[in-house]
Amino acid sequence: MSHAGHHKKLILVIGATGAQGIAVIDKLLAPSEDGSPSPYAVRALTRDPDNPRARELAAKGVECVKGSFDDFASVATALRGVYGAWVNTDGFTVCEMTEIWCGLRIFELAQQAGLRHYVYSALDYLGKWDPKYRCQHSDGKGYVADWMKSQPSVAGDTGMTWSIVHTTPYMDMLHEHMFGPVKRREDGTVVFASPIGHGHIPMIALADVGFFARYTFDNRAALSGAELKVASDWVSWDYLVETFTKVTGQKAEYVPITLDQWFDRFTFADMPLTREQSIGDELWTFRKNFSAWWTMWHDDLVKRDFEWIRKVNPNVYTLEKWMREKNYGDEEVLWRWQKTLARGSILKGVADRQGLGFNFDAIAQL
Repeated sequence: MSHAGHHKKLILVIGATGAQGIAVIDKLLAPSEDGSPSPYAVRALTRDPDNPRARELAAKGVECVKGSFDDFASVATALRGVYGAWVNTDGFTVCEMTEIWCGLRIFELAQQAGLRHYVYSALDYLGKWDPKYRCQHSDGKGYVADWMKSQPSVAGDTGMTWSIVHTTPYMDMLHEHMFGPVKRREDGTVVFASPIGHGHIPMIALADVGFFARYTFDNRAALSGAELKVASDWVSWDYLVETFTKVTGQKAEYVPITLDQWFDRFTFADMPLTREQSIGDELWTFRKNFSAWWTMWHDDLVKRDFEWIRKVNPNVYTLEKWMREKNYGDEEVLWRWQKTLARGSILKGVADRQGLGFNFDAIAQL
């Protein structure tokens, strides 16, 4: 390593091998806007340093250390000597109760390790006490963010600054079973079916998550104690279909469906959401969690200030720009999710799980 390399600010990324972590790391390592080398080096916490994703990170110069976010001894070791941390815990690996406790404990360990900048990757927690919006994988992060706001954030030279970045569903999930098209009719029409009604999802391109992560670390003092609510574009399914046709020239149709029709497409709808279950809570299934999630979008609960977003990131992705860049109308790209089932998912929690499949009879009826 060159002498200059020793002066790089070391950032620990928790959730490093997930879709978000990889995007964040790529941006942290990228040259600065003026073309100078990145001021950051990255350490990744990973359960399995031999995992293909971890090996890809190591090939980019990332230091991979073994551990997991719910093993606090390994987290404490990984935090040693780091300038900052990007913390994205996986709400599909652990239950909500564990995720909340990990969020608090990792923050405390970061304080003890003398971090300068702690950045928590949160999700919107809007249902509050309305059970129809109770979405475990969002709410756990929402509780942690609320707790963090009661902690001091120090912008000066001594003490720890915290910032919270609220992300949204990834635009890249248009490659996945969540948002991707369900079938092509005999006349060539591509069918997108969703229970969102006339609601919207403020989708974010993974590259834009990376942008906002880097922006947050680059502006530590200004963003001390700040919550950044980020996204790329405001997507309804009518807009999705209209943009798809504009970009690809292919006919497309949006078929509004019920929640039950959406869940009927999956063989795993009634499987447990996570590998462990919160004590004292009823069984939390994929259906239960994502019913609340879709209801949140259907009812337009999650808002974003796109004027502010475009001011901070003038090159933020629109849906059209993203589709063009990804060759989204291409057959291989469009139907990849059906061919790979869970195994090729960008979402690591999905890719790691067995027994996920699709009910093609239900899809045929749409």
